[in-house]
Amino acid sequence: MSEHTREAMEYDVVIVGAGPAGLSAAIRLKQLDSELDVVVLEKGSEVGAHILSGAVLDPCGLNALIPDWKEKGAPLNVPVKDDNFYMLGEVGKIRIPNWPMPPLMNNHGNYIVSMGNVCRWMAEQAEELGVEVFPGMSCSELVYADDGSVKGVVAGEFGKNADGTPGPGYEPGMELHGKYVFLGEGVRGSLSKEVIEKFDLSNGKEPQKYGLGMKEIWEIDPAKHKEGSVTHTMGWPLGSNAGGGSFIYHLDNNQVYVGFVVHLNYENPHLYPYMEFQRFKHHPMVKELLDGGKRVAYGARAISEGGYQSMPKMVAPGVALLGCSVGMVNVPRIKGNHNAMLSGKAAAEAAYAAIKDGRAADELSDYEADVREGAIGQDLMKVRNVKPLWSKRGLLASLTVGGFDMWTNTLGFSALGTLGHGKSDAEATGKASKFAPIDYPKPDGKLSFDRLTNVSFAATNHEESQPAHLKLKDEAIPVAVNLPKYGGPSARYCPAGVYEFVKDEKGDDKFVINFQNCVHCKTCDIKDPSQNINWTVPQGGDGPNYPNM
Repeated sequence: MSEHTREAMEYDVVIVGAGPAGLSAAIRLKQLDSELDVVVLEKGSEVGAHILSGAVLDPCGLNALIPDWKEKGAPLNVPVKDDNFYMLGEVGKIRIPNWPMPPLMNNHGNYIVSMGNVCRWMAEQAEELGVEVFPGMSCSELVYADDGSVKGVVAGEFGKNADGTPGPGYEPGMELHGKYVFLGEGVRGSLSKEVIEKFDLSNGKEPQKYGLGMKEIWEIDPAKHKEGSVTHTMGWPLGSNAGGGSFIYHLDNNQVYVGFVVHLNYENPHLYPYMEFQRFKHHPMVKELLDGGKRVAYGARAISEGGYQSMPKMVAPGVALLGCSVGMVNVPRIKGNHNAMLSGKAAAEAAYAAIKDGRAADELSDYEADVREGAIGQDLMKVRNVKPLWSKRGLLASLTVGGFDMWTNTLGFSALGTLGHGKSDAEATGKASKFAPIDYPKPDGKLSFDRLTNVSFAATNHEESQPAHLKLKDEAIPVAVNLPKYGGPSARYCPAGVYEFVKDEKGDDKFVINFQNCVHCKTCDIKDPSQNINWTVPQGGDGPNYPNM
């Protein structure tokens, strides 16, 4: 590697990730000072390529950032018209009325959107302001200054052989240095994970909790389509096996976003989240909606669910964590994009003030204070006990006691204080011998699909000649520990069929990593009970290519 030297480029602020947080930060920086040099680096082949469409967006973040977004043509075209909440049984359902729910659960004024297209539009706004946006640029390393502060990132490294050595077309990439580096990588980003560990940012905080969100886009019979309709369900098929639920959002053009979330603190290692999702679509309510329709896209990603008490310290010398790199999802609302935007805006304002004062590479403490004490903190404080109640006491306690706690928090107090989460999701995994295997019905190819067929609808791609971006700390652990003790859960918790146990020619068990299938959800990095899998970024542009629709 010594013969390969990297060029360096200097910026005021280097932003990793062209999601709602990173793009909001870039836009706000340029709004405050058009002379600032700002760059956004995105690992996807284009902005939005790694963001599967389909979300209900609270526009408060966009209102704060770009008040005239309607006039500028932001793709928020489908206002929510009705909210439906159901508790499902295997064949029936019970409607949960809206009136007892806290006001924060009301979706009036929100929009059903393609977040991929929202981010594409935001990137256009950023570029018009003079921000440099570079897609296809994975950031593989952090660059540290002599004093230990974060100085920049390495981006655009290409051409390694499968064994990690430089190939004939090797490009070492560039170092991009900034007075400040913002990490808006999303959930469990590899650079954010390094920063959190290096600077001990989670000290004194509860462990972060996660869910696995899987989503399909369907085109359905126009006679069944109800533009602006939002439905959430709980209960079947998960029951007592795991927490979670579903969402069904009717966008325009007869499209429906069908999603399913499984909380990753489940104990039974035989649980197969992907098959729970496929089974869900056979519920009579869902089957009736989707019959005669066509699935057009599939994808998955982890969701940060720990809430206020799990947010690590957000700043270290020279670096700030944004959005889901911190964990700003409001779990009962299933919304985090608005907080991601607000966090980007707050970080930008703190960095602008610091640069204006001649500072660089220090801790942006004003950003941390803004998040915890401002709109984001207020949003998350009201719901902070819902997730731990659900995890420790089950769905009923979450609905009743958690609902009451949200009401009292709306009034400014909580009888519960702040509850803790306890174990990490990896630690929550139980031994296979203590649980009965779960028999899942075979997909029918019409409503439900096998995993590899569905992965093809994520249009994911990784060059097989490059090093695997999924790395084992100890190659012996999957077969020696995880298979006998936990039943080899990676073969089930991955929603893309990356991991499998096969027999070699001698009949011995062998662990196989099909990294080409990876959709970058990060579940393996989170749920592996031995914490033996480390998700790192592949070459820029690799990964899913979710549709522009």
